Amino acid sequence: MLTEDHQEWGYTTSTGFGFTHHTIVDSHFRACEEPYLDLLGTAGFRPGQHVLDAGCGPGDFLPHLARTVGATGRVTGIDLARENAELAGSRVREWDLPCPVDVQQAGLLDLPHPDDTFDAAWCSNTVQYLDDDELAAALAELRRVVRPGGTIAVKDLDARRITARPADPGLFAGFFRVASAQPGYARQLMRTHELPLHLERAGLTGVRARSLLIEHHAPLSAPARDFYTAACAQLAHQAVTLGLDPAWQRFTDPTAPDHPLDAPDAYISEGNVLAVGTVPHG
Repeated sequence: MLTEDHQEWGYTTSTGFGFTHHTIVDSHFRACEEPYLDLLGTAGFRPGQHVLDAGCGPGDFLPHLARTVGATGRVTGIDLARENAELAGSRVREWDLPCPVDVQQAGLLDLPHPDDTFDAAWCSNTVQYLDDDELAAALAELRRVVRPGGTIAVKDLDARRITARPADPGLFAGFFRVASAQPGYARQLMRTHELPLHLERAGLTGVRARSLLIEHHAPLSAPARDFYTAACAQLAHQAVTLGLDPAWQRFTDPTAPDHPLDAPDAYISEGNVLAVGTVPHG
């Protein structure tokens, strides 16, 4: 759901959605690559499958999906942002991938594929942009294009588990409590722990879920510092505007010499949830 608050989150694409520009998406993937791929590895995809990457962004997961399905498999990526789909397509042409990979511009609410096209679908950090009704419609579309017996795996950020030090343990929770009081992006970021329930409501069977706390300790790696200082700055500017805890001011400038994430005891975490279900027969 495109709401007015997306501009405040920044890093928008032509879709208007915040945090969809390839610079921040790539940065987030690099910061969390190891746990992200750990979650991908538990989704249950197999060699020889045709997998849909639904909301592929600039294509960070595409080579890993290609290696998972191998030479006898195939990967199709779609993204709503034209520029992300084009970038992913150009990257695919440059990479030496073991199987055919194609990318096109499309949205989750109206997938341009016939029924039962895919053996499985992967949807990462994408349903956070959908309200509850849109999420139900997207899952129905994924169920339509994945054959009976096929797998649908949805992974997303769980904002309830974001915390940092040195800072008050309730700093981020306080921001999201206020920001999620109204419909919009923050509320959808707080819904992720309910993904298994949404998959069950979509009629998927054998739904299983895995929650993962992704943690970064001092000294933060360069990719982690790049992403989290930028992301925290976007939250901090909103928090300052809302008149929240003055401690947010320390997070507004990613280049500040006394940035909290450069402290000797710095720490930042985020939650992720992977929910996996099977398309029923009949």
